[in-house]
Amino acid sequence: MLFSKSNEPTDYQNRRLDALAEPPEVGHELFVGLSALRDTLSSRHHSRDFAFAHARYLRSRVLALGLIFALLSPLWIVVDSLVLPSELLRYTLAGRVGLLLGLVGVLALAYFSHERIRRIRFSAGMLLALPAGFYLFVLVMLPVEQVRHLVGYGFIPFLLVAALSVFPFTLLESIAAGLAMLGLLAYSQVIDGSWLTGRGLESVWLLSSLLVVSLAANHFQLSLLLRLYRQATHDPLTGLFNRGALEVHLEKVQAWQRDTEGQDSLGSVPCSLLMIDLDHFKRINDSYGHSVGDSVLCQFAELLVSQTRRHDCVARYGGEEFVIILVGSGQARALEVAERIRYAVEKTEFSGHADEPIPVTTSIGVTRLEQDEPAQEALKRADEALYRAKREGRNQVVAALAPTAPEDARTPQ
Repeated sequence: MLFSKSNEPTDYQNRRLDALAEPPEVGHELFVGLSALRDTLSSRHHSRDFAFAHARYLRSRVLALGLIFALLSPLWIVVDSLVLPSELLRYTLAGRVGLLLGLVGVLALAYFSHERIRRIRFSAGMLLALPAGFYLFVLVMLPVEQVRHLVGYGFIPFLLVAALSVFPFTLLESIAAGLAMLGLLAYSQVIDGSWLTGRGLESVWLLSSLLVVSLAANHFQLSLLLRLYRQATHDPLTGLFNRGALEVHLEKVQAWQRDTEGQDSLGSVPCSLLMIDLDHFKRINDSYGHSVGDSVLCQFAELLVSQTRRHDCVARYGGEEFVIILVGSGQARALEVAERIRYAVEKTEFSGHADEPIPVTTSIGVTRLEQDEPAQEALKRADEALYRAKREGRNQVVAALAPTAPEDARTPQ
């Protein structure tokens, strides 16, 4: 039976997945050359998994800088009491109290938002917006002739632009924040009469220069974070998820299944695992050399990626073993996908360095991923089904027995 190379879900599956919360998404982060600029410009091309890693890193920065701001804000009240006329203190004191309460709220939000990406990003934005809002409040509330008595307040836009370099923001986020600070500086200059004067233009130039430095810091910091993330979670040969990242992603998929159970009248969304192994791969290494074997693994990885969808996950489990998580596919659908992959591998012309054809076949074990079972149990069940396929002749697909049923003893290849 000829299977198409497309792995698009049925219309029913599309409608069902679209109606639920977005599942964990797998993606590849590029970090070299122009692609580095693309990935640091916005978060559009970041995978869901990197978004979680990015949020955790951002959260630590919010907690550290927020604590510093919260400690320094009351100390500035002493400075205000020494240099400002007593009739102005009621304005600055009200603003300081509001700023301090807001900073405490930001710290609490970030502290209790361990895996809430949007809340963490919101808390980071508010950490910069609160001091800017405080400065704007003072400028609006104080009589124009009294603005000149403020000491140190004009430094706030510069401080906040410098603080941008502490966070791994995208370039678009930092540019938006920087433009807001330039607008705040321009408004303060209109108030104090320095707008378009030599002193005012010098301040605008200095703030713009500081913004450029912060943008460069954002770019290099986010690029480094992407690089470290990829090195820690991706197989260096094939570029697929490694075993550790696969196990973490499995837990996220199961958590997503539990979270979406109440959103679908049919229960949780089914997910399945494919454990895939290249048949007689040692013969390829022995006959053609290990470099050709590595090339075959890369070609095989590309074929697996071409047979899966955006929300599916393809990982190198170890050696010539690979695992695919099929999101939204029950075991019957997973068996169809596995058979299509097996057929595609059998018919694909793998080649060596001299373009010599290399025959390749694969064996596949299939099992359903239960939302409440340990991920290792599902992997073990799929692995045992894979070894049954090998014992029964290789180049075939075998479904795992039910989780509660006794499984055949595993024998070595």
